[in-house]
Amino acid sequence: MALNMTLEALLDTSILSDDPWWFYLLEGAGWTIVLALSSFALALLIGIVIGTLRTSPNRCMRFFCEAWIELFRNIPLIVQIFLWYFVLPELIPAYKAWMTAADPIESQFLSAFLCLGLFTSSRIAEQVRAGISSIPAGLPNAAKALGFTTFEQYRYVILPMAFRLILPPLTSESMNLVKNTAVALTIGLPELTMRANEMGENTFEFFAAYLWATVLYIVIAIAVNRLMHWVETRSAIPGFITSK
Repeated sequence: MALNMTLEALLDTSILSDDPWWFYLLEGAGWTIVLALSSFALALLIGIVIGTLRTSPNRCMRFFCEAWIELFRNIPLIVQIFLWYFVLPELIPAYKAWMTAADPIESQFLSAFLCLGLFTSSRIAEQVRAGISSIPAGLPNAAKALGFTTFEQYRYVILPMAFRLILPPLTSESMNLVKNTAVALTIGLPELTMRANEMGENTFEFFAAYLWATVLYIVIAIAVNRLMHWVETRSAIPGFITSK
């Protein structure tokens, strides 16, 4: 009987029309999507650079890249977001002044953006390194024999092939990033999980709130998965990765 009452409350059209919380959930989903996309772009940019330099013959460069990866990969994500939001402003007065003067949502978004972007960059860097290492040695050697410089070997031969090889793990990483955006609620960013929590606290319909949030997360994750699958299919390398 209690379950039936909960389901009736879930299906009550007033939640979708008269009550504004449904639109707050959509707003939260929008923040989740924007945060995930921007963080993934930052992670991809830094991850490509760090992962590529980790294969450099320069030992100092490799050490720096390994330190970067181990630093961001081994600190819990929730600790990192607290560091970005609460600790870093105390260490950089100019940054603290900006956060004090800026809109709270802007400072919250920037902290979450940097946290998720740098955390994910350490994981993507490892994937890029693994992709480069998996390329047959004959290909870069052939490029070298043709007179390509080291930069040209990476630009025209190694990196284009490595990117295609690492698309499957990048798909998983992008979906993980969507889920990791939920950590932003700890600093007050009104993303999807926080909006669902607010809806539950104000309407006492926690079941409905989190069920709708779950549905929205699934829709976003499926959209990301389908997009990455399309990219994988279009860029699959015969003999290395066969599109399904």
